[in-house]
Amino acid sequence: MKKSLLIFGCALALFSCNKEGGDASGFKTAYVDTSKLSKDYEEFKDLESQSKVKMEEMGRELEGKVQQWKLDVASFQEEAKVKGQQWAQLKGQQLQKREQELMAEQEAMMKQLQGEFGVKNDSAVSKMKKFIKDYGKKNGYDYIYGSGESTNSVLYAKDSYDITNDILKELNDKYKGTAKTEATPKKEEETK
Repeated sequence: MKKSLLIFGCALALFSCNKEGGDASGFKTAYVDTSKLSKDYEEFKDLESQSKVKMEEMGRELEGKVQQWKLDVASFQEEAKVKGQQWAQLKGQQLQKREQELMAEQEAMMKQLQGEFGVKNDSAVSKMKKFIKDYGKKNGYDYIYGSGESTNSVLYAKDSYDITNDILKELNDKYKGTAKTEATPKKEEETK
């Protein structure tokens, strides 16, 4: 008797999950390609370009110091022949210390950038998650799954369940609207 109830339960579950059109057992489901969202979401693109600009700005000063160090190393090799081994050891230690300082400065610069833009990136991810949640509620979805490189909760789905482009369009429209409203007060303040 228990075996027949178990088989009947399994068969019922299989048949109820086998319905077409995303309405399995009355549930409305869809999925979002999270790697596409992170690649095409305008806020992420803006953060990436801001990060590159800041890295270039910070890197220019460091690059000047590195170039000077390289020139000093080249002249050191010539001077060492003339000034002797004792001078060469002392100067070599100084150059090595400067190299370590330059490497520490570069590492500190990278940590600063990661800290600053990591927080901004986390904020953008939080906004995106909240938007998807609100989108799901507004459009009557019971489940919205994520697929992509970092999120692999969907192993297979029909393309008709993919709402990535819909969410991406609305996210970008919302971001562009937010960016315009944030930029407008700054321009007004500058003219005052």
